[in-house]
Amino acid sequence: MPKTDADWMRLAIEKAREGMINGQTPFGAVITKHNELVVAAHNVVWATTDITAHGEVNAIRLACKALGTIDLSGCTIYSSTEPCPMCFSAIHWAGIEKIFYGANIADATAAGFNELVISNDDMKRMGQSKVEVIKDFMKKEAQDVFHEFMKNKGKTY
Repeated sequence: MPKTDADWMRLAIEKAREGMINGQTPFGAVITKHNELVVAAHNVVWATTDITAHGEVNAIRLACKALGTIDLSGCTIYSSTEPCPMCFSAIHWAGIEKIFYGANIADATAAGFNELVISNDDMKRMGQSKVEVIKDFMKKEAQDVFHEFMKNKGKTY
């Protein structure tokens, strides 16, 4: 039975929680192709000491490996939080057709993350990207993960 966009976003949010439980920051991403799961991943910056290992970039790396290509045309990414400029660029370059995101950059900043305040809408417009952006999708559920994260004072982020 095909899964819904809400099911895929729930999985991205679960991956964000999983990352948090594993000592990472709360950012998760899922990539699907033709409504089939390709990968589900979370941020692994601290585990890999790789500042570029954001949830979306990690998911893109895993998806390219799983599919044997750098061309992710036909894919959709579900991100617990609005992709940062680096992640948006990687999504664009990979040819991912659609982004669904929950919490936004302002939510991440409010949770203490050092975000560049450039929205996906601005990146799309300025870069003339064709990626479709669906923002604030299941926003409250995604914001809840940040609230849980902030309750765990003393965690590295």
